[in-house]
Amino acid sequence: MKLRKKLIEKLFEWSQKIYLKFKKKEPWGISTAELLEYPNNSFGKNLGAFLNKNGFELIGKVERHDAYHVLSGFGTNVENEIALQYLCYGNGKRTPYLTGVLLLGTTLLPKYASYYYNSYLIGKQINTFHHFDFQKLLHTDFEGFRKVIFSETQLLKLQKLQYQYNEFQYSPQTIN
Repeated sequence: MKLRKKLIEKLFEWSQKIYLKFKKKEPWGISTAELLEYPNNSFGKNLGAFLNKNGFELIGKVERHDAYHVLSGFGTNVENEIALQYLCYGNGKRTPYLTGVLLLGTTLLPKYASYYYNSYLIGKQINTFHHFDFQKLLHTDFEGFRKVIFSETQLLKLQKLQYQYNEFQYSPQTIN
């Protein structure tokens, strides 16, 4: 299992470099330190806290991916990355890269098929979020923003699912 996870990590790293060359979006140009200066309880501050906790900086042109992590609470290990993509697929996001992640992840990590399928089902139930311009929403109240996407029941269902499959996961909370 560890070998398959390492293989997927390497494939993510390799494919990301290629994907970024073809991505036409402009990078946000915002650092983790700058995000941590956003107002308390803001989406931007929560995004900064997530990045800081994981020792990350935003990757230019694909910043929205980290926004998905913060909003949904998925961690950053391989099975969570794939489950997050299933949530996005259920939510209506369709890209060749996402499809490749789903196929590869399901094939190499079939142990998590139930996790992936249930993530997909939750993605179908929640309000569409993958289309937002997250950079423009960095000052938005984090909890209010999440309530636009998830009902309390959906959020609890997602958290229970994540807990079931992970010893440790990112738990978004309003930063004071």
